[in-house]
Amino acid sequence: MPEGLGAWVLLHAVVAAAGTWLARHYALARRLVDQPGERRSHGTATPRGGGAGIVLATLVAVIALIARVPSHAPALALAMAGLLAVAGAGWIDDHRPLSPWLRLGVHALAGVLLALAVVVSGGGLAQALMAIAAAMVLVNVWNFMDGIDGIACTQAALVAIAYAATASDVVVQWLGWALAAACLGFLPFNFPKATVFLGDVGSGGLGYLVAALLVMGFDAAPASAWALLPLSAFLLDAALTLGTRMVRGEQWWTPHVGHLYQRLARSWNRHTWVTVCYAAWTVCAICLLWLLRAWEPAAIMYAVLAWYLAGAVIWKLAKGLLERGRHVDKDIVR
Repeated sequence: MPEGLGAWVLLHAVVAAAGTWLARHYALARRLVDQPGERRSHGTATPRGGGAGIVLATLVAVIALIARVPSHAPALALAMAGLLAVAGAGWIDDHRPLSPWLRLGVHALAGVLLALAVVVSGGGLAQALMAIAAAMVLVNVWNFMDGIDGIACTQAALVAIAYAATASDVVVQWLGWALAAACLGFLPFNFPKATVFLGDVGSGGLGYLVAALLVMGFDAAPASAWALLPLSAFLLDAALTLGTRMVRGEQWWTPHVGHLYQRLARSWNRHTWVTVCYAAWTVCAICLLWLLRAWEPAAIMYAVLAWYLAGAVIWKLAKGLLERGRHVDKDIVR
């Protein structure tokens, strides 16, 4: 364990917990509350915006790293500006709905800032383009997948731990541990029973931070494809669900409960086991990541592709079982 890591983790967990507590009381005072509904997976009114505590903790980490590693200051400052843009738009959206196109524009701007951070760190064009794509995709994926207690936060924590343990850049390592600690500081407020939700400020912030760790810690070479494994649970569910909605001609950008995790939560009538199952999948992906690191690039690519294909098959089978169960229930009622 690097010297001082324990204190670093404790600091950011405490900052995130304190920030979440304050954000929850602010939300209650301002009546920023998500009500139950047909397109939501929770059954009680719950305040939102608690993810501001995670954003605050990671901003503290970035400022500390700028002071400790001045050579990384330009890249960290650009990444921090992107985080503030995404989290700021989410904070406003938690108070009053913003146009989806305005939010997308902010996400694109944040992606450009992250790409500039990659360039000033010595990254090439491919890595810069990957930064823009990663920021826009993962910000929205974490927003889509933040629908039941604990799932978005636990996934971000696991991804952050995996990247912190495998990245070669020391700044990415420390930032990854800070993000994981911040998620753990927030988690008691959100799991197993949520007393506050991340809100768009939190889900968008988590997606952007995961994207930053990915593109700043790993290059765009085929040998780095294993870094996509910890993201597979969220990427598969989000991509396959949205793709299905597009094929059916549905308004895919509107709120819905069509993701596999949402269907499972309704079928099982509980969030805890769904969050645990998704976490177990990601832990298995991280174990595979450790095995693949020493493989040849071509073998890594094939293994990652096989993992994603296996995940897609499991997703399809699970969706089919849930659909058949729903039809059986309807027939029984009739």
